[in-house]
Amino acid sequence: PIVFRGAALRLDAGSGMLLNLSFGIGLADAVRNFTLTDSDFAPTDLAVEMMFLIEAKSAAMVELGNLTARLVGGKQQAEVQAATDALTGLSNRRALTMVLEGLTAEKMPYGMMHIDLDYFKAVNDTFGHAAGDTVLKFVARVLERETRRDDTVARIGGDEFVLVFPALTDGDRLAQIARRIIDELSKPIDFNSQKCRISASIGIVTTLDYDDPTPEQLQADADEALYASKRAGRGQAQHIYKRL
Repeated sequence: PIVFRGAALRLDAGSGMLLNLSFGIGLADAVRNFTLTDSDFAPTDLAVEMMFLIEAKSAAMVELGNLTARLVGGKQQAEVQAATDALTGLSNRRALTMVLEGLTAEKMPYGMMHIDLDYFKAVNDTFGHAAGDTVLKFVARVLERETRRDDTVARIGGDEFVLVFPALTDGDRLAQIARRIIDELSKPIDFNSQKCRISASIGIVTTLDYDDPTPEQLQADADEALYASKRAGRGQAQHIYKRL
């Protein structure tokens, strides 16, 4: 039961009584929490009925605001999930495309690395896909450590990754980063008391090597440089220069 607590004031003879419920539950709380309608209140004058309608509208607006916030939050969460690789938590190919389109629109120079893991198939074949997943997560953490906050680290499928470095086009610095990544990924990775061993081949390109760079051209050339690294013996990085 709902108990209202208040004070009663007798009016002039024959005029009835004024009941003040302001010391009990608020009308807005009553409407919101107990799903009350105007039929739950005794017939009264227009002023009290108007008060009820105002409070009911206020409660409805609060609930509408909460619903809107939940919908906006759900949309934002869905957008993040759509741009995230589920296994590693890195950006995915869709997110990479958006980043490259944004950099191109802003005419921002950048460097790019295309990374492919060496001997990853052997890990899957020897220890199973759970081991492969462990390796991919390990690789993701290494790549995040070796990049800056504003860089993009994306897993674009299988054991392939792309790194984008806004405003970093110095070939020597990119080569140093690639060398650190290769060194880290050449260390044994623990999985259920077993040692998984991989390495990485890396292709490097920068927008400075082009008169009119496009994301498609850079990705194609980074891929070409990557496979040049594999042909040269794996576990190394190659940089394609000057496609002017």
